[in-house]
Amino acid sequence: MIGIRVIKTAIAGLAAIYTAIYLGLEPALSAGLLAILGVEVTRMRGIRNVASRMMASVLGLFFASLIFTLFGFEIWSLSIFILIAFPILTRLKLKEGIVTSSVIVFHVFERQEVTMSLIGNEIMLLITGLGWATVLNMLYMPREDHKLKELRHQIEATFSTIFKELAQTLQNPRHVWNGEELLQAGDLIKQGLDRSSTYQENRLWRYETYWRTYFDMRSQQLESIQQMLTLIAFVYEKVPQGLLLADVLLKLTEEVKSDVYEGAVERELDELEERYRLMPLPQTREEFEVRAAVLQLCHELERYLSIAKRWKKRRKGKTSVA
Repeated sequence: MIGIRVIKTAIAGLAAIYTAIYLGLEPALSAGLLAILGVEVTRMRGIRNVASRMMASVLGLFFASLIFTLFGFEIWSLSIFILIAFPILTRLKLKEGIVTSSVIVFHVFERQEVTMSLIGNEIMLLITGLGWATVLNMLYMPREDHKLKELRHQIEATFSTIFKELAQTLQNPRHVWNGEELLQAGDLIKQGLDRSSTYQENRLWRYETYWRTYFDMRSQQLESIQQMLTLIAFVYEKVPQGLLLADVLLKLTEEVKSDVYEGAVERELDELEERYRLMPLPQTREEFEVRAAVLQLCHELERYLSIAKRWKKRRKGKTSVA
């Protein structure tokens, strides 16, 4: 299947070549090559790419003109150009423009002259090729909204399954779970972070951090869940406190899918800890260890919920999810 970037590259290259022919630029095919080099996957990256290539090419043209004027159009003069220009361009963080600069410099070398007419021709080739690349970069970029929403739903469903497994383990410590959903959640969050960066780079005029914030939040919550898994390993016996916490986790399996943060699980967790204080003290060392692990689980669950609350405060006027 042909991707949108390939289509944009083809259009930009073709348009640049025809424009160069119309303007009488030589060689016209170079404008197409420059356009191909300038097409990028996001608007912001495209702007940075084109700016870097343009600046690098102008600087490269300056160095080459100076070197060719001083040493003549000898093959070894190109080596001097590379030794001088490439480190400077790299130091100026214009490394992306080295190839574009080389294309322009080799044109000058091929013509065996340094004149204002030739320099003007090369500058116009740059403007034509990179200009069309910029037009296509700004004209259309695929929207990430649908995929981001899909990833959100998948993460929430995966988190729901994880909490269900945790609850079942508290209800039956012999319950076996392979932890597959934990790996899936990590992979989905990574995809979400990557796509949210692309989404942001395509929105030049409206700064929006919703998706980046959302996946950052889920990443922090996943770390909290991993800590819960470590703690639940110490719950090797069924105790009343664990059964009560399992009921709270089962409620969270639904609340985690909600579009708003209602705080119901947080309130139940507070009430549960109050009930723990009224219960009799442990009678054996084993019971003490298990109940201590359950209490630590409660504290870690509080941390998980507090992450969502902090996220909500960062998005004024909007609601959060658990």
